[in-house]
Amino acid sequence: MVNKMMSFLKEVEGFKSENVFRDVVEISRYHRIQGSREIVDAAEYVAKRLSEIGIEYEFLNDRYDGKRYHLTLPSPIAWELKRGKLEFEDKVLTTNDSPLLVMAHSPSGEAEGEVLPIFKDEDWEKAEGKIVLVGEDWREAYKRANEAGARAFIAYRKGTGRAFPYIGLFLTKKDLEWARIPALTVPETFANELINKAKKGGAKVKVEVETEIKESEVLPVLYAKIGEPPYLLFSAHICHPRPGANDNASGSAMLIELARVLKGKEGRVGFAFLWIPEYHGTQAFIPKAKLDEIYANINLDMVGGSEDRAKSTIMLVRTPLSRFSLLPGVLGTFLQLINSGGKSFSGSPLPRMKLKEYPYEMGSDHDIFNIFGIPGVMPITWPDSYYHTSADTPEKLSLESLEIIGKAVAATAVFLAKAEKEELERVARGFAMKYLGELNLERKIEVAESLVMNGLSRDSKFLGLNVGHEIEEEGSIKWVEKGIISLKALEYKNEELAKRYKEITEERMISVHIHEYLMLSEIVEEEKAIKALKDEYGEVKEEKIKEAIKVLKDAGVIKTK
Repeated sequence: MVNKMMSFLKEVEGFKSENVFRDVVEISRYHRIQGSREIVDAAEYVAKRLSEIGIEYEFLNDRYDGKRYHLTLPSPIAWELKRGKLEFEDKVLTTNDSPLLVMAHSPSGEAEGEVLPIFKDEDWEKAEGKIVLVGEDWREAYKRANEAGARAFIAYRKGTGRAFPYIGLFLTKKDLEWARIPALTVPETFANELINKAKKGGAKVKVEVETEIKESEVLPVLYAKIGEPPYLLFSAHICHPRPGANDNASGSAMLIELARVLKGKEGRVGFAFLWIPEYHGTQAFIPKAKLDEIYANINLDMVGGSEDRAKSTIMLVRTPLSRFSLLPGVLGTFLQLINSGGKSFSGSPLPRMKLKEYPYEMGSDHDIFNIFGIPGVMPITWPDSYYHTSADTPEKLSLESLEIIGKAVAATAVFLAKAEKEELERVARGFAMKYLGELNLERKIEVAESLVMNGLSRDSKFLGLNVGHEIEEEGSIKWVEKGIISLKALEYKNEELAKRYKEITEERMISVHIHEYLMLSEIVEEEKAIKALKDEYGEVKEEKIKEAIKVLKDAGVIKTK
């Protein structure tokens, strides 16, 4: 079987990580903030590249206006950065140093005054007339700074060193009723200078921010297809600030190269390619898409992290149990094959890079596809030392990780399109056994097997196989307002419910468990959904999940069937 899998790798030998890198360089020139013109320019650059390689495409655009919703997500304002400056003693920072000096979606404004570092809750009592400096919970702190009468807001992030951090406010028109003061970010080293000076008797700064808040701007949704449905859909978010090389010029550029390499290689599945702003763009795409034509999703987000410089591991984030599919089994196999490099002293293969497979985690556009019933996986390089900073530049990328992920994804596509039915069924059964075996090593599984069979049944319908069988249950929950659960949308409905939900989900993994519980509850009854969640993740905080479900019911997001 390995020899046959290797033959599919040979079919995609034409994939060139150098091509990906060249497009990363071009895309990273744009300051791709959601609601700005340059994210549109970046999408138009991709469209131009598709034309050059002979791929037809269409724009399924939406709008940013600060008023509409992209399913569950309130649209941020249409916004443009003009200039920004911060003066402290003999030091001057400007947006020529980095556009990240001005927080995304900041209002215009000028201010001069004393810096007040915020370390504890009581510090806010002294914020009136000051320029506050905050190192965490930035969006909530920005609102509090406005309410406290601060003149301006400066944010920093620990661990970023000399780099400017990326922090977006994602303000809506409703938020502009209270959001008045300019917001800036500074490197951690600069923030430490301000803090030390403030402790010694006072730090005074002068800030100037000029931005344009527009009535509307294009939300680009670029879609290309090769062959006929059903489609294996590749997605990448094209947003984020300049340079944003790994996050996520890397995934956006890789999609271009995948389209070039996969042209003419379609078979039982065709291939579709989607460039969107993260979350907002995917949720804008969903109502315009023919979801029954999409077999599965491979989401490419941060695919160029280096092991030495960025301290990255190649992670394969699998589909959730509720959306089980053979897809991560195929992609995981190809990742292992192409990641084999040297040999141990006894001749066993050694990996070229650190590589590990993980249960479903949230954090990118694969989430939206899973929520809407389409199995989604994500190969990603994580962590990244330069994540969400001005130091995320092209020269930090690894051609090796781009090659490993790119060729593995391309080979997966060709395998799904062209492999013999018996080969696909063998991989499906083998991955199901491996997956269930991994769960069974940790705990006694009861519900997981039926969900695995249900997922294989869906695979069979799309790929013409004969594996698995459907679960014949209706589930216990109807997801009325379907999409990523947005804290801001909850706040607009009911501030008290939003506060309760925020407290429940302070641990990031609880939010993952809540979303997966909702997906499971669409398929099976309540008790089975909880049991399946425990099968999948081991220990879960059941009481918090149940409390969150009550909040979501009270908010009208879900209802019991």
